[in-house]
Amino acid sequence: SIWPDIVALVPMRHNSERVIGKNYRDFGGKPLYAHILGTLTDCPDITQIVVDTDSPDILTGVAEQFPHVTLLERPDHLRDGTTPMNDVLLHDISQVKGDFYLQTHSTNPLLKPETVRNAIHLFLDNYPVYDSLFGVTRWQTRLWDQLALPVNHNPAILLRTQDLPPIYEENSNIYIFTEETLKRKHNRIGDRPLLFEIPRLEAMDIDEPLDFEVAEFLYMKRQESSQ
Repeated sequence: SIWPDIVALVPMRHNSERVIGKNYRDFGGKPLYAHILGTLTDCPDITQIVVDTDSPDILTGVAEQFPHVTLLERPDHLRDGTTPMNDVLLHDISQVKGDFYLQTHSTNPLLKPETVRNAIHLFLDNYPVYDSLFGVTRWQTRLWDQLALPVNHNPAILLRTQDLPPIYEENSNIYIFTEETLKRKHNRIGDRPLLFEIPRLEAMDIDEPLDFEVAEFLYMKRQESSQ
């Protein structure tokens, strides 16, 4: 069978509100974006890597360090910080055609190439029974809503936390979808999504300044242990 065209999309904004310039800030000796691009480059199942950005720094840096990566300069009407990600992705898929799209972020620097590969293979093995895939983090703790109502447990029956039914958080590390799903639903997640579990530390997303420091610490520890 012919391997499908799998296009990896990595949107990167120049400005970020909570961590200034985080996408191109130094992380373990390289700009943050270089880590996810290295991970995707090390995944032979991906046909093409596409970076969508409004950042002159990222456009220049990626062209120099990753000449095999396709660069899309984000149009002005999609540059506002409030622009929905799905609008950006709809623009990207209109520019670059593929059988399937895999989307991730530069803020997932601990994501491993083998995890990306496993997600792709699991999805393709189960397509079209499942029409999309997204990365999740498992939680087995006692969760409550703002009305002090239990979300995933009965307080009258005190199960051990490891015996609670797991609940899953969408972790934004990996999405796999088709052009048809994105256009029809205006969403990366289709009607029959496959949940793909990623270990919590590997799935760490950089949102706040402290996240940057913690992720960099974990990255440096991983580098030390692999030498």
